[in-house]
Amino acid sequence: MAAQAQTIEVPTDAELLQAQADLWRHSLYYLSSMALRCAVELEIPTAIHRLGGAASLPDLMAALSLPPVKRPFLRRVMRVLVTSGVFAANNNSESEAIYRLTPLSRILVHGVVADEHHSQKYFVLGVTSPHYTEAAMGLAGWFRKDHEPPVPSPFEDIFGVPLCDDRTPLLDKELDDVVTQGLAAHDNLGIATVMRECHDLFKGVDSLTDCGGGDGTTARAIIRAYPHIKCTVLDLPKVVDKAPADGVVTYVAGDLFHSVPSSQAVMLKLVLHFWSDEDCVKILAQCRKAIPSREEGGKIIIVEIVVGPSLGPIMFEAQLLMDMLMMVNSKGRQRDENDWSKLFIKAGYTDYKIVKKLGARCIIEVYP
Repeated sequence: MAAQAQTIEVPTDAELLQAQADLWRHSLYYLSSMALRCAVELEIPTAIHRLGGAASLPDLMAALSLPPVKRPFLRRVMRVLVTSGVFAANNNSESEAIYRLTPLSRILVHGVVADEHHSQKYFVLGVTSPHYTEAAMGLAGWFRKDHEPPVPSPFEDIFGVPLCDDRTPLLDKELDDVVTQGLAAHDNLGIATVMRECHDLFKGVDSLTDCGGGDGTTARAIIRAYPHIKCTVLDLPKVVDKAPADGVVTYVAGDLFHSVPSSQAVMLKLVLHFWSDEDCVKILAQCRKAIPSREEGGKIIIVEIVVGPSLGPIMFEAQLLMDMLMMVNSKGRQRDENDWSKLFIKAGYTDYKIVKKLGARCIIEVYP
């Protein structure tokens, strides 16, 4: 055992002061998340949108029906959110600040029905909920426990049930509803971008099964762009029971671990990151059974994060935080390209290619 060090390197004055500021930022980042949650709960993005896209503090106070005594406190919250890029504001200190929406706060506007708009309100409320934060605060205790495999997530270890499970409503029905709505909005965000940026993705495809396709939003977007493609959505019975019967999409109630409807292509959009490597191999094996050979156009279309620093530090940090989210609340994880390659080989696939990188996510084609 190495001898305990009796000395420590002392930083320079400049390094010490910077380290103190960095310590404050890292220790207090949760307050930025809570300020965002506060803005979403108060529906500040929606209020600014309804006020024409720009609003002063008095405008917001009136629109939100907040007590006048809270005005200086709201100013301080908005200052944090402007600094973090949630909102924009003029920089003239001599006049009343005018707050505007940014691309980030636009996707938090709620109650607006428009093409390509999927409010992320419930995603924010879910990931900042007391259950999520309590699970994260229990990380140190979770690490010290000598669990028998399969190792439960910190969430399951603390609350006794997995997240996104049939038993989750028994833990907290409101949490389950918020998470379900948040996941649906999160999964549907950006599908139009996929359609625009990946022109050849559906070239030659005449039928497709969207595994975990929820209410069929993605399938309908594909059909709008490619009317000849016959789309089937596979999801759990409780999801399919609530799906719209529009006659455009075929819904199949089932479990992708047991059977996947046959089609030329199978889509797994933001599905695999929730599952362990062993479970992913099982899912991919079922998908392989559902498609024809590569020569006949058979392929799996995967939309997932491929972790790596090539997109720059901000995107890389977002990917790593999403991996932490999976570690704390599920048995899944975000994977780098080497991880994905190993999964595909284990599931019996012969080749794959990363078709395009879209923000923090990638489009991957996998071939039998």
